[in-house]
Amino acid sequence: MEGLLPQLEVVRKDFPILTRTTPDGSPLVYLDSANTSQKPQCVIDAMVDHLERHNANVARAMHLLGAEATEAFEGGRDKVAAFLGAPSRDEVVLTKNASEALNLLANTLAWPGVHQVGAGDVVVTTEMEHHSNIVPWQLLTQRTGAELQWFGITDDGLLDLSRIDELLTERTKVVTLTWVSNMLGTVNPVAEIPRRAHEVGALVFVDASQAAPQLPIDLAAMPVEERPDALVFTGHKTVGPTGIGVLWARADLLEALPPFLGGGEMIETVRMERSTYASAPYKFEAGTPPIVEAVGLGAALEYLSDLGMESVERHERTITAYALEGLQSVPGLRVLGPTDAAGRGGAIAFELDGVHPHDIAQVLDSRGVAVRAGHHCARPAHERFGVQSSTRMSSYLYTTPAEIDALVEGLEYTRSYFTLG
Repeated sequence: MEGLLPQLEVVRKDFPILTRTTPDGSPLVYLDSANTSQKPQCVIDAMVDHLERHNANVARAMHLLGAEATEAFEGGRDKVAAFLGAPSRDEVVLTKNASEALNLLANTLAWPGVHQVGAGDVVVTTEMEHHSNIVPWQLLTQRTGAELQWFGITDDGLLDLSRIDELLTERTKVVTLTWVSNMLGTVNPVAEIPRRAHEVGALVFVDASQAAPQLPIDLAAMPVEERPDALVFTGHKTVGPTGIGVLWARADLLEALPPFLGGGEMIETVRMERSTYASAPYKFEAGTPPIVEAVGLGAALEYLSDLGMESVERHERTITAYALEGLQSVPGLRVLGPTDAAGRGGAIAFELDGVHPHDIAQVLDSRGVAVRAGHHCARPAHERFGVQSSTRMSSYLYTTPAEIDALVEGLEYTRSYFTLG
């Protein structure tokens, strides 16, 4: 018994949605947390309280409610900085999601200035990325004449580093990679790659959307040469609300980059001839920000910190190991990605011989088990393994062994229904 298992019954009571049942009265088994996590009551309460008692716009109004709203919004930023171990709160930019954060980086790097990406330069990513960490870089390289290259994937689902010397050269300006794959579950070497990339002068960006919910992060404790230059994640996967994401970046990089969007509150002065801009992080936060979402995200990260991210990580590893063992007992089932829980996250994609992923998901749903079917916004990784789509289960801090048992039983029923019936 590791991590949160001894107190799992207490933890689950924090999540009101886990008490509901399906239309036929079956318990709800939610195994789609890599898609979005469920929300504890404290997050719901914090957002409701803000809307009921403190609602106003931020950084504009001089009245009581305006001051309270601003304090609450900036308090959310403080909690993000603490959660990440960020050297400074001013390195935390609040966006609407991780996709916007990655687009902010890709778009601003096309402008003249520090680390400008142009013709003849190289941007390196990986074959296992979420589309959000592929498409913005495709757009950047197409617009500037730079070249997009990538690390491949080994047969066992790990990042293929055999071409690292070829990919990381003096032409390489940006290396952008996921910390934990949302499809394969692979945990990537986010210390080694930054160290090697920094040796050739490249910037390193890490998509931590699947890592932040599961792994302890302490940016200040990382050796400088192994620390990414920017890191992004999204709130709704860390038991927080949708509509808010995070970009952390080195202070000097944020100051060097131009604004991404123009509008209110990202300015210093505006005249008809030209404008000057606020300092970071505010020059990247044009318009009314996601205020109540920042309050909810702050409450969510505080909740995770109180549980202890080391405990969350141990629980994920324990449940993932149990799930891998159960899944591999189902005849005709193939796990895509590493089969050792020690080197992977909680998202497990798989195939079942003779059964389409959408049919698997539908049959499981009829039994109260929620999983995801499709390409999970990771089509290149699916193509690498020769599959059009897959079924994916993903556990989280509230997942029980009994829920994994229900999944395995449901898969055995599905296999019998489609291949034997």
